[in-house]
Amino acid sequence: MRIGELSERTATPRRLLRYYEEQGLIVADRSPNGYRDYDEFCVDRVRQIRGLLDAGLPTRIIKQILPCLNRPRTIHFPDATPEMLATLEHERDRMTERIQCLMRNRDAIGEYLDAVRATRRPDPASEAPPALS
Repeated sequence: MRIGELSERTATPRRLLRYYEEQGLIVADRSPNGYRDYDEFCVDRVRQIRGLLDAGLPTRIIKQILPCLNRPRTIHFPDATPEMLATLEHERDRMTERIQCLMRNRDAIGEYLDAVRATRRPDPASEAPPALS
């Protein structure tokens, strides 16, 4: 698929897709006319990259862990440094905190909605008269 289609399917600007390619996060073949041609696999890969970026991971770390996200998963890091492991642990813990915060907020909104719905008076305009048979 061309860059425009990948952009539409992933809701990712073309400029960012080119950046991901420059960073080695995705790979495109080139057609004879020079257009980028992306494999279907890139749709999921771009979504994974966006999710990791949204979680706060820098592209240098994402590039290192992307192979672990493939299926079947093959995890092999001959060059994993203690600093990289510490960074990943820190980022994992930070994600866990964000998830917990999001869950608390989701639950609070749910409780609010339940309370409002329980005490809300019916809207006379929304109540339709019984249908005549």
